[in-house]
Amino acid sequence: MNQKQKAEQFSKLHVKGNPVLLYNAWDAGSAKAILDAGAKAIATSSWSVAEAQGYRDGEALPIALLEHVAGRIAATIDAPVTIDFEGGYSEDESKLAENVSRLIDLGIVGINFEDRIVKGKGLYAADRQARRIAAIRTAAEKKGIDLFINARTDVFFQDGDPAKFIDDALERADAYEAAGASGLFIPGLVDAALIERICDGASLPVNVMVMEGVPGNKRLAKLGVARISYGPIPYVQVMKALGKEARDVHA
Repeated sequence: MNQKQKAEQFSKLHVKGNPVLLYNAWDAGSAKAILDAGAKAIATSSWSVAEAQGYRDGEALPIALLEHVAGRIAATIDAPVTIDFEGGYSEDESKLAENVSRLIDLGIVGINFEDRIVKGKGLYAADRQARRIAAIRTAAEKKGIDLFINARTDVFFQDGDPAKFIDDALERADAYEAAGASGLFIPGLVDAALIERICDGASLPVNVMVMEGVPGNKRLAKLGVARISYGPIPYVQVMKALGKEARDVHA
């Protein structure tokens, strides 16, 4: 498949009620293992990629190193690849567009793009984040690739009852979709009834991240979820297994 075909295929995998499963990778080797296990696409976790290279999450990983990892994954496997790009490594929209353009040149067909302020605290206002998404969409169109922009909102990582953030999340979903987003990512939300409200209220396909308290995959499918990702779980599990084997060797 060429890159355009991979982008089209990846978009089609997002079906409400029949979610695509993304067991997140952190390098070319883990991506190949996941693909060989039956995955239909590969997604990275920013936390895992950073940890695997000795950095902390939060754009501490140099962008050049992120691009190297992304490029090696895209060059190694014949499947759609989406990269967790956090806040895009810039507050400047023109620089943001340049950063995304380089990822597209590497063969990437999707990104996670979050509304947490780059190197700051809190979230961007919905209209500001919408302009950032629009800049990415324009850059992708110039490259001729229908980039899957998975618009992540971190409203559910704020303190307080998650139910009080539902309206904000749905308003952001509308604004982000109008700006060119392809999907809505709602990490931190675990309550089944609230997840269903988001799936019913948003026209974008909804991505839920597996974490403690999140319903099982079959239940998430019934709630209307279109994408299930595993975030740092695969990396953590592999490192635990590696540590155990190493301790046995050195015992």
